[in-house]
Amino acid sequence: MKELFSPNARPRRVVFTTMVAAQIMLLLLLWAFYPMQMLPSLGAVLRALSELTTSQGLIPELWASMTTALQSLAVATGLALLISYLTALPFFRPIAYAASKMRYLTLTGLTFFMAILLSSGHEVKLTVLIFATTVYLVTGMTSVILTTTQEEMDHARTLGMSEWRSFWEVVVLGKLDDMLEVVRQNFAIIWTMITLVETLYQSEGGIGLLLYKQNRYLHLDGVVAIQLVILATGALQDYLFGLLRRVFFPYSELTTAR
Repeated sequence: MKELFSPNARPRRVVFTTMVAAQIMLLLLLWAFYPMQMLPSLGAVLRALSELTTSQGLIPELWASMTTALQSLAVATGLALLISYLTALPFFRPIAYAASKMRYLTLTGLTFFMAILLSSGHEVKLTVLIFATTVYLVTGMTSVILTTTQEEMDHARTLGMSEWRSFWEVVVLGKLDDMLEVVRQNFAIIWTMITLVETLYQSEGGIGLLLYKQNRYLHLDGVVAIQLVILATGALQDYLFGLLRRVFFPYSELTTAR
């Protein structure tokens, strides 16, 4: 127990897992026996979750949203990597700078113009999500590239590498684990916006539309149930991204404080 309250301690996995499980159980017990006025009871949320799953297609709607989110993330990641790596050439640096500042644009105006330019609601949804995700990814990825030190580049040059080879080895290959971390951190942006986009374009459904309907008819238990499903899905995806980083880039943890 002492290691759980010591600064910078690294408790054993079993101890840490037990602590997390106990904290979650305590929260559930408090929710079950001492419910807050602003939230429905735990029993009502569980009943709503069961009804949403069996009669309102929660799982298919979640899958539809997930496929849209993954498509958007794949395209946005490719675009952001391209824009970020092009900053090696001074000619393209203003483009990356402008892209990073576009994250301040609101979706209301974007959806209007994209609806005019594109023919289907699916294309509008994807384009809005891709745009919004790309500008945040570019911001994070260019920050990663800027962490490259002069010593790292000089070391590559002393090995006889050309400028392009040095960039490839030090920045592209050497920073892949950090790029994956940027993608993991920004994946949450898609989930925060996909509900809004699916509400505006309802032809393909999605968990955002299901959430909108529950909110519209003041089914607060259903709203909380869907929010918990989204939270659990996001946490699982976050864990999977972290697992991929540990599997493919095990050296990324060598600099972690212990």
